[in-house]
Order: sequence, then C-alpha cells, then structure tokens
Amino acid sequence: MFTITVEKECGCFRKSDFTNNVSFETKDDALIEAMKMVKHMNEAFCNKHEFRLEEDGQKFDIFVAEKPKAHSGCCGGGHCS
Repeated sequence: MFTITVEKECGCFRKSDFTNNVSFETKDDALIEAMKMVKHMNEAFCNKHEFRLEEDGQKFDIFVAEKPKAHSGCCGGGHCS
C-alpha cells in the first residue's frame, strides 16, 4: 500500500474534500493523486501556505510551510522612508 499523508491540516485542507492518510494499491495511483492534491492546494487554497510533495518509500508526504512575506524592496538602510 502507498499512502498520502498531509503533515499539517490547515483550515483550507479541513474545509476541502481531501482526506488525510489515504492509501492506494499502486505507487502510480498514489503519486498522481498526491501531485493533483499539491497542485490544487497551491492554486486554490487561501495562499497563506505553500505545499510541497516528498516521496519516502511507500509514503507520499505533503508538507505545509508559511508563504514568505512579500519583500518591500527596502534594503533597511533607513533612507527609503
């Protein structure tokens, strides 16, 4: 069995139709579903997080990270304000 696990279920994930710890008979089926999940989560969720996929044997782990805040372009030298 091949399993897709979401490391941290954010609010958008809990509201979605996705299920955590779902298993598949074949590696290909699990990989295809995991890639679809990550793509959808990165494109359709609220954009507070970034999602990435890592494969570890029979596990496909989806990791969640805060999106970096936009850089204002200021170098911090004190002359921009």
